[in-house]
Amino acid sequence: MSPPASTMRVARLYDVDDIRVEEMDVPSVGEREILVKTVACGICTGDIVPWYIRRKAPVVFGHEPVGVIARVGRAVRDFQVGDRVFVHHHAPCFHCRFCRRGRYSLCATWRRSKIVPGGLAEYFLVPEENVTDTLKLPNALSWEDGVLIEPTACVVKSLRRAELHPGETVVVIGLGIMGLLHLRLARAWGARRLIGVDRLDARCRVAEQFGDVRTVNAARELVPERVRELTEGEGADVVIVGPGSCEAIALGIACAGPGGRVILFAPTPPGEQLAIEPHHLYMNEVSLIPSYSCGPPDTREALRWIERGAIRARDLPLRRFPLERVSEAFQAMARAEILKAIICFDPALLAETDAHR
Repeated sequence: MSPPASTMRVARLYDVDDIRVEEMDVPSVGEREILVKTVACGICTGDIVPWYIRRKAPVVFGHEPVGVIARVGRAVRDFQVGDRVFVHHHAPCFHCRFCRRGRYSLCATWRRSKIVPGGLAEYFLVPEENVTDTLKLPNALSWEDGVLIEPTACVVKSLRRAELHPGETVVVIGLGIMGLLHLRLARAWGARRLIGVDRLDARCRVAEQFGDVRTVNAARELVPERVRELTEGEGADVVIVGPGSCEAIALGIACAGPGGRVILFAPTPPGEQLAIEPHHLYMNEVSLIPSYSCGPPDTREALRWIERGAIRARDLPLRRFPLERVSEAFQAMARAEILKAIICFDPALLAETDAHR
């Protein structure tokens, strides 16, 4: 691999309708750090939520990157130039009270750590702490499979927090890419019934292509009543609430049967209040469980599921865009015209693993 250039192109978000491709210096590499030449990076559904991304702007966004190691610090032992890698954008300390309990996303180091300047850059720096959650990609996996490690890891954590057991019924509200990943992984996990809920027929049709998923259009049907029809009156054992809204959370609670676990997979805007009936939750032992991001055990389990074929990019509606069209890709996702955009930095490298797909 040729040495890195001194400057690189990045996608910097100033606002949801103002994303610019700019130049900046390639980060220098410390003795315990890694420099990665980016091959591809996904745009996360969280990135297109206006209130959430505006809090970070201006920012070089993107946190689902894969690439090839271009330079390693002299104290790095487990990686070398040329390795194909996925890098998680956060990494914990492993020593604090939260890490000792496996609650990595609450760790102060996890929340502070980040790749530099972000995944939507031709090169990014992996600081020492992030090296601990950097994974080598098996040659059998495509680059797009690697892009799916972080979102799949979030789903792994979600289903783990839900304590999903084989034979249970899972309802997924919101059939964007994260909803589809939940359905596929819940099936691999052993769920007996899978029900998807969305307001868009097109998204329902995509979910139904999985073969054993029943869907409910929330724009036309009474969702809790329909869920009970499909579950012989039982309701759902697990409800994944994808949209970050109080309306969606209330709908999830209404779909849960006795003993049900309702996973809050996305945050609501700060300050929003949810009206609930504690009596209903108490008498039916319905649990509300937040699931925020993922940690190192989740990324490793996600990679194992992808290697087994439970999740593969070839089975999902992904769209490739070059960096020059990053704003177009962002807007297409925001308008729900596509489910998932992947920004490609090196089409030639991407083509190398297409034969494996």
